[in-house]
Amino acid sequence: MLKNIDPLLSPDLLMVLRSMGHGDDIAIVDANFPAASMARRLVRLDGLTATDVTNAILSVMPLDDFVPEAAWRMEVVGDPQAEQPIFDEFRAIIGRHEGSTFRLASLERFAFYEGAKAAFAIVSTGERRLYGNIILKKGVVRDR
Repeated sequence: MLKNIDPLLSPDLLMVLRSMGHGDDIAIVDANFPAASMARRLVRLDGLTATDVTNAILSVMPLDDFVPEAAWRMEVVGDPQAEQPIFDEFRAIIGRHEGSTFRLASLERFAFYEGAKAAFAIVSTGERRLYGNIILKKGVVRDR
């Protein structure tokens, strides 16, 4: 155990997060996502939700504020403007950790797949809600 570190952050995930550099992406995906066939580095957290994992990651990793977008969700196939309840949960988590300057952008399904393939790592969760997928771009930690 470590002080002030969310216990959902496994040793493997902490190693990945620490190894990432500014501008690297990490994808947190649901149980239906083809993570094993796409990942350059795969971390499995099968018993956890994508929202809990996103919350834990953003407790230690800043989003990139040098780019227009630093968080993306997958669009609903056939209805790109559709909202799923999990999207609001992702927005609330981002707002809690990063403030209101960051928005949750969207990517068409296959563009999301390409983004996940290019990501530094994919975290495969046990999320059962559809479209429980998000990509986050790592920012810099500034001296306080």
